[in-house]
Amino acid sequence: MAVTFIIGIAICFGLFFLIDVIWNGAFVDWFVRSYMIEDQYTLPDGTWVERTTFAWTDLKYFLLWTAIIAIIVVITTVIVVAHFYAKKKVSKTITSTSEMIHTYMNGSKEATEVFPKQYSEISACMAQIKSTMQQHEHILKEEGIRKNDLITYLAHDLKTPLTSVIGYLSLLDEVPDMPQAQKEKYIHITLDKANRLEKLINEFFEITRYNLQQIILEKEMVDLYYMLIQMSDEFYPILASHGNTITLHAQEDLTVYADPTKLARVFNNILKNAIAYSYPNTDIQITAVKTEEEIRISVCNHGKTIPQQRLESIFEKFFRLDDARTTNTGGAGLGLAIAKEIVTLHGGTISANSEHELTTFCVTLPIS
Repeated sequence: MAVTFIIGIAICFGLFFLIDVIWNGAFVDWFVRSYMIEDQYTLPDGTWVERTTFAWTDLKYFLLWTAIIAIIVVITTVIVVAHFYAKKKVSKTITSTSEMIHTYMNGSKEATEVFPKQYSEISACMAQIKSTMQQHEHILKEEGIRKNDLITYLAHDLKTPLTSVIGYLSLLDEVPDMPQAQKEKYIHITLDKANRLEKLINEFFEITRYNLQQIILEKEMVDLYYMLIQMSDEFYPILASHGNTITLHAQEDLTVYADPTKLARVFNNILKNAIAYSYPNTDIQITAVKTEEEIRISVCNHGKTIPQQRLESIFEKFFRLDDARTTNTGGAGLGLAIAKEIVTLHGGTISANSEHELTTFCVTLPIS
């Protein structure tokens, strides 16, 4: 504080001196008139004496105000200088940090190689962000590859049934007196190929619809028990052709606030997947359990055990368990991805587990 006071006094007097020089001694004249007293008197021996002294009372007030002004000037100067210095330093730090982040995010160096030790928190944060971005980029890249491969396969597969349909219809047209048995055989083959063609075209529509749609929920109170019963009945023809059955274990009071159409699509996709990958003549178990906060629905089928590394990708878009794209299990690989998106929008979860030739899909939905 003493140093500040002395500096302030020095600055003030320096300013006063400059003012005095500029004003040709006006300051000195004013100071003498205001704060100095001249005494004139004669000593007993007749000597004439002139003595100049300070007017201490007035001078003390002057020095006090000078000190106050000096302190204010010093503090203001320090604040202004500190502000500009800090601003410049912050700007420099931001620029430097921005350059380091840009270098790290667009380069191949490790975070510890780019960021100094004092930036350890930023380094850890950016490393996590970069890792997450790389994972998303990898997933999107793989989805793109799978989608392109799928479209290529579909385009190729469309040619085969279409060629067969045209070929058999041409035979029926060119040979009107063909034996009835042979004609029925050709018609049956043509119908089968046409159905396969329709299925492939639907896969194209499914891919396009998924890319363009934005899922919007229209919620209402849904009787989940009735929905599961209804879906079990709807799948009866497909189940019968595979020799499979569905057994439902659920209490009747299963009401949930959800979008019935979207929720039906979830269980439709899960059941289609369960039937497609079930062993023939096996039972598919559907179990629904209600708690105070949620309803847990599991669909369990007997089939080949899904390897763990493939199980982790089963909800990704355009992912297929069978790379061979057989007729029985063919699909765009979007069913489970759509199911997960719908369940997530409802605030629920969906998971899959597969071991000992038993695969279970579990859906958890909040009641309200």
